Amino acid sequence: MNRSAKKRDRQNVKRRLRNKEAKSQIRSEIKKFNAACEKADKDEAAKLLQSSLTLVDAAKSKGVYKAETADRKKSRMSARFNKLA
Repeated sequence: MNRSAKKRDRQNVKRRLRNKEAKSQIRSEIKKFNAACEKADKDEAAKLLQSSLTLVDAAKSKGVYKAETADRKKSRMSARFNKLA
């Protein structure tokens, strides 16, 4: 393995860990949001929706999620929240 390949491998490990952490945090936040929706707790769901959308946007800008994936997640959460009304 040459020098550039070793460096690329190190970079990939760091990126993989960073992406895994971000995705895990987003999944946890979405689960909390879904639980609030199940309880029909609109105030809590609104807070969790806002924080979830912020996390998804941050992940999108950092390249963790592709634009379409992030937009799909945001759209589904917003649609679920709007059904509570």
